Amino acid sequence: MEHKMKKSQEKKSKKKIWLWIIGSLLALTLVFVGTAYYNVHKTMNKMNTPLLESTNTDDNNQKTVIKKDPFSVLLLGVDERENDNGRSDTMIVMTVNPEKKTMKMLSIPRDTRTDIVGNDTKDKINHAYAFGGVPMAMASVENLLDIPLDYYVFINMEGFLKMIDTLGGVTIQNDMELTYGSYHFPEGEVTLNGEEALIFTRIRYEDPRGDFGRQIRQRQVIEAILKKASTPTTLLKASDMLEVIGDNVRMNFTMKELIQLQGVYKKMDSEIEQLSFEEGSGTRIDNIWYYIPNEEELQNIQTELNEHLK
Repeated sequence: MEHKMKKSQEKKSKKKIWLWIIGSLLALTLVFVGTAYYNVHKTMNKMNTPLLESTNTDDNNQKTVIKKDPFSVLLLGVDERENDNGRSDTMIVMTVNPEKKTMKMLSIPRDTRTDIVGNDTKDKINHAYAFGGVPMAMASVENLLDIPLDYYVFINMEGFLKMIDTLGGVTIQNDMELTYGSYHFPEGEVTLNGEEALIFTRIRYEDPRGDFGRQIRQRQVIEAILKKASTPTTLLKASDMLEVIGDNVRMNFTMKELIQLQGVYKKMDSEIEQLSFEEGSGTRIDNIWYYIPNEEELQNIQTELNEHLK
């Protein structure tokens, strides 16, 4: 009888231990999930910066939720300096068509001479951000390409290298051997840390293609970041990534839209179709160098982007 009672007590004791272990694991899980949820929302609140003035003249047609409708995004890479708004040296437009499961990406040459909407001037398009921030940059790109822009993503390029270091570097296929000072980038597969990637995307005069070669490298690095950020190992660095992103990225995507965007990308073709200006010419006006787009090529790009957004 005493032996049976002892056995029963041992069973109860073991059961309590297992319940305690399970309870502790659940508590830790809830704390982890709660912390992650809090950190994500904290980062989103930091990053989410709606435009004060919509660039879309018809508020009823303004997209607020990504679902099935095509949409467009302006990516601005800005070198911010002390007492200076900086210039958007990287201006990339992405159009996404969920129904067709396709994405297109267009790099705009930074020296493109165009109307700076809201400033009543013709100037280099990368000056639009310096004159009037994101709203003026978006309005000027909309005017140049004759398409509506629904979203923007602003990246501080100095913080860009921290993002890549947090990811553990990125690997790209370099199509041309390049040397910049003490930095050497051989042709072929190259793995870059943050500082190397920043130099790699800034090289201009050492590349015979000039700004066009730089645009190719910028797109390569952006695609490599997107690819690396979607790997399971990145989840282990989520907390560090959130901190870096929160300090260096601004956008007008909401949390709900980002969640929907993730679902959209899962169904997309992996390849992003690359568009570029290739037939324009350079000229000096008042001793300042500008890139002048070829009118026919510009119209073809406008038509292609508009068709993709239908």
